[in-house]
Amino acid sequence: MKILDRYIIREYLKLFFLILLSIISIYLIIDFFGKIRMFMSNNATIIQMASHFFFMIPTIVSQTTPAVILLATLMTFGALSKNNEIVAVKANGVSLYRLAFPLLIICIIVSIVLFLFSEFITPRAFQKAEHIRLVEVQKQESLGMFKQNEIWYRGNQAIYNFRMFDAEKSALHGITIYYLDPKFRLLQRIDAEKAQWQEGKWIFQNVLIASMAEGGGFPKLEKISSQAINLPEKPADFKKVQKEADKMGFFELYPYIRKLQSEGYDMTRYLVDLHGKMAFSFVSIILLVIGISFSLRSERSGGVAQSIGAGVIIGFSYWLVFAFSLSLGRSGTLYPLLAAWIPNLLFSVAAYYLIRRVNT
Repeated sequence: MKILDRYIIREYLKLFFLILLSIISIYLIIDFFGKIRMFMSNNATIIQMASHFFFMIPTIVSQTTPAVILLATLMTFGALSKNNEIVAVKANGVSLYRLAFPLLIICIIVSIVLFLFSEFITPRAFQKAEHIRLVEVQKQESLGMFKQNEIWYRGNQAIYNFRMFDAEKSALHGITIYYLDPKFRLLQRIDAEKAQWQEGKWIFQNVLIASMAEGGGFPKLEKISSQAINLPEKPADFKKVQKEADKMGFFELYPYIRKLQSEGYDMTRYLVDLHGKMAFSFVSIILLVIGISFSLRSERSGGVAQSIGAGVIIGFSYWLVFAFSLSLGRSGTLYPLLAAWIPNLLFSVAAYYLIRRVNT
């Protein structure tokens, strides 16, 4: 069996890396032509362009590896079936489950490596790619930062600190605004529970304004339940520094959620994305089983074109169900844990049904 295992692994890995390289190349070519005008208009250097696309590769790998596993599985077993190698293996008393066992081990290893890769490499590489595009090429000034589960933003007239920015509702939560003089002495501080962008202005709620007295002394305090405060910044300005869930690893997102939940903020959207990261780590194994069973549904059903077509349809179906389920979770229609895992449960049932119909 060691010879057969090595043969299956070799054929599978050749297709896996070939497909992965092809998808990365296609993605980068499309992305290049989509951004070439921006690079040229900003006089970007070859090194800057190459660096940007190089740091985009980890994101591509993280997003497309499950689809690569599916396509490689379909093409490997499709070719074996078409060339009657499956028949020869079965004639020697080898079960198809045993034949697929080394690929299952590979898939589990790839899933673990992919989770760690997405946790420690992908977010940092994406941030570097965005820094090159926005700061080095487009010469945008970096005005904000996400640090220690808080957001700091240097505005035109003040320095802002807030817990969270809800881009969909255009709302700031847990706000502190520092107004400083040219010598960086504090002139006024505004604390508010929430600020909502309404009709072109910020409406602050539960506001506490502390104005510093000239020459020292106790500050003047003013507490207001609701007030419109004129800020030069708009929601689009804060959106640039709000770190979305897909740009954070699991171990960065989890404490961020726990901290804000303990302070009473609604973190439903982030909880859905947190569970989605875990659910996505297991989809490779599910798609592997579906790929094996689908390509072996009949003895001579193989073929590269058919395998690629099946992979596209199955992969697209999963992404569609996954995205739809997450959207239901983010809107509060489904419980976050359920919204993230429903696609995996559905496709696991489909995988079980298909693999049971294979004549082993």
